[in-house]
Amino acid sequence: MVEMGEPPWRGRQLAYALYHQWIEDLTSVTTLPGHLRSRLAGEGWQVGLPKISQIFRSHDGTERYLVESQPRQETVEAVWMPEGDDGETGDGSEDEAKPWHRATICVSSQVGCAVNCSFCLTAKLGLQRNLSAGEIAGQVIAVLARHAVEVGRDRVNLVFMGMGEPFLNYDNFMAAVRLLVKEAGLSPQRMTVSTSGIVPGIERFAAEPQEVRPKLAISLNASNNAVRSEVMPINRKWPIEAIVDAVREIKLRPRERLTFEYVLLGGVTDRPEQAAEVARLVRRSGLPAKVNLIAWNPGPGIEYSTPETGAVEAFRQTLIDAGVPAYVRRPRGRDIYAACGQLKRTVEQ
Repeated sequence: MVEMGEPPWRGRQLAYALYHQWIEDLTSVTTLPGHLRSRLAGEGWQVGLPKISQIFRSHDGTERYLVESQPRQETVEAVWMPEGDDGETGDGSEDEAKPWHRATICVSSQVGCAVNCSFCLTAKLGLQRNLSAGEIAGQVIAVLARHAVEVGRDRVNLVFMGMGEPFLNYDNFMAAVRLLVKEAGLSPQRMTVSTSGIVPGIERFAAEPQEVRPKLAISLNASNNAVRSEVMPINRKWPIEAIVDAVREIKLRPRERLTFEYVLLGGVTDRPEQAAEVARLVRRSGLPAKVNLIAWNPGPGIEYSTPETGAVEAFRQTLIDAGVPAYVRRPRGRDIYAACGQLKRTVEQ
């Protein structure tokens, strides 16, 4: 707006229309004078929400979206989970329930992923490109608009756990967070970013001011470096000890906990002795932390198995007995390939 010779507050008017009113075209920005709207349109400016090209609905109410990414005609995935998946339980952000209790939105930061975890369907896509800040934030706004969410009234958690590794697209990821916090009015304490353990990204994250810093989840997924390097090759570059050292530099908010995400692969990472190793690892870290357990969600072409229900509960109980808070994340949308590790732009149901 300033570059067009307009006062700076015109920019704030436009931002409000984009991020609060979710306008679809410039003619709807009635706070701007008509001549300015005409000029913007004449110079080729366009606004609007990303298009949701396909919607897949689960029997449990979860929705998976293929969101179009312009101008390349690609799609990325976002997920709406009414009632959430219990992933935020115990992280220090609980409050009383609000209308429809709560929901969680899962968004992507990249088209595909370069980390190549052996248990994840997204890895089969490889990395195609980074998403821009607007493309990342746009997924959120499109889903908020679809469900008529009242920001500040309805409880919505946001997780950057979709396609891609956010810390390998760090600048765009954090720019999207700032847009969502400063323009859309979302709380960073209702946001969680998951990383496979990109140490330089964690170090940059530690320097972010608390007013725009989401909570952090580390995708641990194994109890020691030997097993973790097999299922997550990124561990060969940044092993568990380096990750924990980097995380120690983050100044957590009062009552905030770090989350260790742990995918249980049947017969591979769900053994009793591994549960004891995880407990020792968390306790020795000295970090205020909790563990989220995720029973592996199956996908075509990946030769792992989902652990027995009893194995998951036994693993959790071992952690609890050792004084480590542990929770089991519910699989949401598994039947529509919307659950953790299943995002691969699948169009069959």
